[in-house]
Amino acid sequence: MDMKQLWLNAQDLWGMLDQHPLLFSGLALSALLVVALVLGRVARYLILHAARLLGRQPALHWVNDLRENKVFHRLAQMTPSLIVQFGLNLVPDLSKNSHVFLGNVALAFTILFLVLSLSALLNALLDIYARTEHARTRSIKGYVQLAKMVLYVFGAIIIVATLINRSPLLLLSGLGAMSAVILLVYKDTLLSFVASVQLTSNDMLRVGDWIEMPQVGADGDVVDITLHTVKVQNFDKTIVSIPTWRLMSESFKNWRGMQQAGGRRIKRSLYIDAIGVRFLRDEEEQRLTQVHLLTDYIGRKQAELKSWNEAQGNVAELSANRRRMTNLGTFRAYALAYLKSHPEIQPNMTCMVRQMQTTAQGVPLEIYCFTRTTAWADYERIQGDIFDYLLAVLPEFGLSLYQQPSGNDLRAGLFPPLAPETT
Repeated sequence: MDMKQLWLNAQDLWGMLDQHPLLFSGLALSALLVVALVLGRVARYLILHAARLLGRQPALHWVNDLRENKVFHRLAQMTPSLIVQFGLNLVPDLSKNSHVFLGNVALAFTILFLVLSLSALLNALLDIYARTEHARTRSIKGYVQLAKMVLYVFGAIIIVATLINRSPLLLLSGLGAMSAVILLVYKDTLLSFVASVQLTSNDMLRVGDWIEMPQVGADGDVVDITLHTVKVQNFDKTIVSIPTWRLMSESFKNWRGMQQAGGRRIKRSLYIDAIGVRFLRDEEEQRLTQVHLLTDYIGRKQAELKSWNEAQGNVAELSANRRRMTNLGTFRAYALAYLKSHPEIQPNMTCMVRQMQTTAQGVPLEIYCFTRTTAWADYERIQGDIFDYLLAVLPEFGLSLYQQPSGNDLRAGLFPPLAPETT
């Protein structure tokens, strides 16, 4: 078959299509759709390739965030619908109603992919912000989620209005009449948004903070702050999701101040058996003078007591009228000197050893100081070492801890061991 015959057949087919306008329009629309899809693929390849090239530039590293969140991919998906919108004018014999309907459908797809592109852009901006120094102090994830929610709502309204060929203001006026229902449905969202704004604006909570909220079983680090929930990873690696509004309506403890101060508090008492509290004898004072942590204290205290007793005159000869050193007071001074010389105790924070109100369990001697580190494991090690040492050194001062009688103590008291038989 020669070229002339092919041309004649094409003319016959064209003439036949002129006699069937509906078929002609359908074929033209199909061709337009195929062209739109092909050009969409081409546009997607060109846009993504250009984005990869730009992302290799150090100054344009943020382009990689846009590409990873599929911002360019969503923008490329708008190409087919845009081509269909503008290509409908080229379709012959297309009725006005069909032109309006197909144009609205294409416009709705364009708006849909535009909304998805803006949503992906918000995700990319969140990733970019997460790498800045302000991300730890000011979380914007809740704001981004709220913006996406508003974007989806208005996008849905515009898409529906486009499909039914009505003004979006008509649908918005209907939503105004349903405001009470909307407020009821989105009550938790509104409460969470207000709470999120207050938490971030007042700097009450940051990602990485150690918080404690016993009423919901939370005791660990904040790993994520969203619009509706705050996720806390407990120290046993479980995850607790707390509604954001509960953090404003209920109390919680934030340990950030301790971490920023650079020292963690030790506050624990030794319960001294009151029976062992007494005055120091002269030979004990002489022996304790050789303890280098007490040398200055005992020398200063002896001079002070001697001066005071001499000022009392003859009445100081009576034991009850004289001031003397006690083993408990000397041990208190020794414990304080030990803490101040400890290399892992923070010297710039409060450090004291104080005697509390006597109880039925003995005389509480409270150790109050701060460690140089806030790490949990190191803190427990330092605290354990301090109290191990203080417990072991108590007998040097003639003191002992109070301990409630156990079953063995009662049996030993009621049934003393028998003396060995003699032959």
